[in-house]
Amino acid sequence: MDSKEAQSQIAQMISFIASEAQDRASEIQKKGEEEFSIEVHRVVTEQKEKIRGTYEKKAKMIETQYAIAKSMAINKQRLEKIKARQEVMNLIEADVGPNLVKESQNAAFITKLIVQGMLMLLEDEVVVKCRAADSKLVRGCLGAAQAEYTNLIKTETGALKTCDLSIDTLFLPDKCLGGVFLSCFGGKITIDNTVDIRLRLTMEQAKPAIRALLFPSA
Repeated sequence: MDSKEAQSQIAQMISFIASEAQDRASEIQKKGEEEFSIEVHRVVTEQKEKIRGTYEKKAKMIETQYAIAKSMAINKQRLEKIKARQEVMNLIEADVGPNLVKESQNAAFITKLIVQGMLMLLEDEVVVKCRAADSKLVRGCLGAAQAEYTNLIKTETGALKTCDLSIDTLFLPDKCLGGVFLSCFGGKITIDNTVDIRLRLTMEQAKPAIRALLFPSA
């Protein structure tokens, strides 16, 4: 082989190697571009999902906060309505109180309160407690109360039953609206028939009717 043939073969080998290298380089570049494109798509997709997830969390958090705020506002409104209604009920009770104080000075009214307590106790000896200011009035009602009690028992049952009434040495507080507090067996059994307790019971029973009248849309 002369030098020209040798150079020709070398040139061919170089050309082949260069071609292979170029093909390999193109293949590597193409593969790299594909991998890069895939990676870019993955990163973009991940970021989109991350952003979507963050948005959904924020949206959910806002919805939750709104629901809580709405619930609190509704509860606050309800409490304010309840408070307003209760204030009106308290005013009604306060307005009625003075009229009942006048009624508590009525001997017939006091007698009925005593008899009611006696009928609930059905004992032979009952102690009656009242305000110091009402002591004279209540003492003057004891005889009539005993007689009415005996008559009622006889009318209803045919039995003759009496009850010995006495005034307690202790008195109801001056702030009490009046009425009586009955007890027997040394205070072990008691009947609160004061004007205060009767007013509270009446107001409690009348609440639905009063609310319907004053707050028809509530």
